[in-house]
Amino acid sequence: MLLLPLALHFDAPAAPAASHAGSRADVWHQVGPNPRTMEPSPLPIPRRKRVTEVPPPMPGAAQTATQTGIPAAAPARPATSRYARCLAAAEQNPAAAITAARAWLAGIAAAAANVERGAAAQCLGQLLADSGDYAGAETAFAESAAQVPATDSAARAALQAMAGNAALAGGKADDALAWFDKALADPPSKTPTAEENASRGAVQIDRSRALVAQNRLPEAGSALEEAHRLAPNDPEGWLLSATLARRGKDLERAQRDIEVAASLAAHGDPLGAPIGLEAGVIAMLSGREEAARKSWSSVVALAPGSAEAATAKGYLEQIGPAPTSAAMAAPAAAPPPETSR
Repeated sequence: MLLLPLALHFDAPAAPAASHAGSRADVWHQVGPNPRTMEPSPLPIPRRKRVTEVPPPMPGAAQTATQTGIPAAAPARPATSRYARCLAAAEQNPAAAITAARAWLAGIAAAAANVERGAAAQCLGQLLADSGDYAGAETAFAESAAQVPATDSAARAALQAMAGNAALAGGKADDALAWFDKALADPPSKTPTAEENASRGAVQIDRSRALVAQNRLPEAGSALEEAHRLAPNDPEGWLLSATLARRGKDLERAQRDIEVAASLAAHGDPLGAPIGLEAGVIAMLSGREEAARKSWSSVVALAPGSAEAATAKGYLEQIGPAPTSAAMAAPAAAPPPETSR
């Protein structure tokens, strides 16, 4: 039985989301149903905060690695810092917070490597991204990156990646790719740390999205291969490569990669639902209807109020309930007796 999906749709990370908020932006694509016969979908963009989506440390501060080797979120600035207050203000009144951030930025004279100006621009970029003003966010993140001292290439690269994500969220794939390439322009260290590799791997994942948006699928695949090399423990890269393989009808590769993604996603990881959804699509296309049903049912149980659960429910309704044991064991009806002529 071939599934007839409802609509292929993405819920993408807006320009980088700060650790204080969980903003969403319906501007990229995510695995979902389509009214046509099952067909390749766009590369999914699950919502997960990665190193390039959280505010990088102030220039000179180092990130710590997690046990998986993926950098932990940037340490929170002191609650009394102006940057922290700038972000927190949006929880009460987003519009007023943006106005205040603009005033903060305007009150600081432009100068090379001005840390305070960089923090003000970064806060403004995050607030604008959360509000859906991706063009404004891109400009603000670019200004923040320009304030980073030349010696802190990691912080500058993180902000350039933020600008790239804002551009991609705004539908400017060419500009996004240019930002991601800038973020990778500085050569890696001779003996790169796990943190550095994970950061560069995250940018390669972002590059793959921009390349998919340009329909440059082989290059997107190469970007994901590099992401796997740099950050083999990042389940998001494996989820994206599984989807890309499915698009190319390489179901064996897709199955292998989605299994890796599932094995790496920790319990409670927001990627669990997107991984389960994609696993079901791959199973269905491979002729394993019962496995698909189990995957989609797990998505509904795992994240009942999510967009992925709604999609999974749509798939389950289309394939119908599993055959009952009684129905499976029922003997075939005998043909009607022949009548004499």
